[in-house]
Amino acid sequence: MILHQSHHRPLHSLLSSSSKYFIYTPNSLLPIIQFNPLVQQYRYYHLSPKPISIYPHFWHQKSGFYTSCKASEQQSSGNVDVVNRLAALMQKLEQLGISSPSCKPGQYTHLRCHECQGGKSKEKSLSLFITPDCNTAVWNCFRGKCGSRGTIKGFENVFGSSDMISRHEKSYTKRVAMTDRFANAASSGKIFHIEKSKTKRVITEESIGLEPLCQELIAYFAERMISGETLRRNAVMQKMQKSGTEAAIAFTYKRNGVLVSCKYRDINKHFWQEKDTEKILYGVDDIKGATDIIIVEGEIDKLSMEEAGILNCVSVPNGAPSKVSNKELPPENEDKYYQYLWNCKEYFGKASRIILATDADQPGQSLAEELALRLGRERCWRVRWPKKNSGDVCKDANEVLMFLGPHALKEMIDQAEFYLKEKIES
Repeated sequence: MILHQSHHRPLHSLLSSSSKYFIYTPNSLLPIIQFNPLVQQYRYYHLSPKPISIYPHFWHQKSGFYTSCKASEQQSSGNVDVVNRLAALMQKLEQLGISSPSCKPGQYTHLRCHECQGGKSKEKSLSLFITPDCNTAVWNCFRGKCGSRGTIKGFENVFGSSDMISRHEKSYTKRVAMTDRFANAASSGKIFHIEKSKTKRVITEESIGLEPLCQELIAYFAERMISGETLRRNAVMQKMQKSGTEAAIAFTYKRNGVLVSCKYRDINKHFWQEKDTEKILYGVDDIKGATDIIIVEGEIDKLSMEEAGILNCVSVPNGAPSKVSNKELPPENEDKYYQYLWNCKEYFGKASRIILATDADQPGQSLAEELALRLGRERCWRVRWPKKNSGDVCKDANEVLMFLGPHALKEMIDQAEFYLKEKIES
């Protein structure tokens, strides 16, 4: 059984009883779960796209059909597995006080928070999402005084393998495996030994000629709402250029307080880094042991977050790609552009929520997707930057700070959206 001519049709149209795309047969492979609160039973229907994926969160672009359920070699046992996972997940949610018999996998449900009860207004401030594979639930309370959030799984290691995997699925499988290795290494503290073609330089402030910021550069940062105290805390310095008449801003990259690398910015907004130094995240010491981590696209955005009272933030060192790569995710020792993530993976061990606050332009969106692929989309959240005037949207964190102030910047972080929602709806 297959679905024909289903190019980018929404899922709800496929489920219409009058639709020729609806297949009501036990021989189809992908179950759609419905819960009947009257009899306390789950019913499952089956849709079979072409081709069938055995892995979660797989979007088949040609057919336009999104699937997340396992296609088992034994169809009946696969169907039972899905129902069992959902039942186990619901039971665990009930034990936490979260009750939602009408919640459908792959959709958001708004409930009254089990911790704050919606406050005085009794609003439904809790957003609950169950992944389409029926094995993970994520929730977040959007009341500022509560902020309850969490993630829970029904079962561990529920997906199997198959010899018949399409080319697209192989690429996705590799991405999933890489994300798992990243998460497992981070949680266990295990270090992957990455082969390096060059010996990394050991540098000091003196050896590379750094010196304190001059008044002109301090004034430049003040115009961008960055205080002298923030500059001192983050050891922002300067380096005289070869001409001897102009100084470049020096962003010092430190780990455990030790200088590892340095990135420069001149008056014409040209960037360069110290050669043969290790690539790490900017401000990585500020996320040590953090459960919430914010990632921005530039060093000044990291400093802007600090002006809003947010310290658990890091910046990527080399900007954003122009677009998301359509190639398979490489092994960690070949993932050159994102080597800074692998070099800092132990800092993400305790992180349950990673907020991607990259720029609002297309490269910024591409960077967010590449980061989510490596860090695990299930624990990533996305910031939507507000408008700075009647027509234009703020490009990044620093523009929010400059045009709307530190309170607005903090509010944008508090209102971050679950990243999986954006991926499913795209």
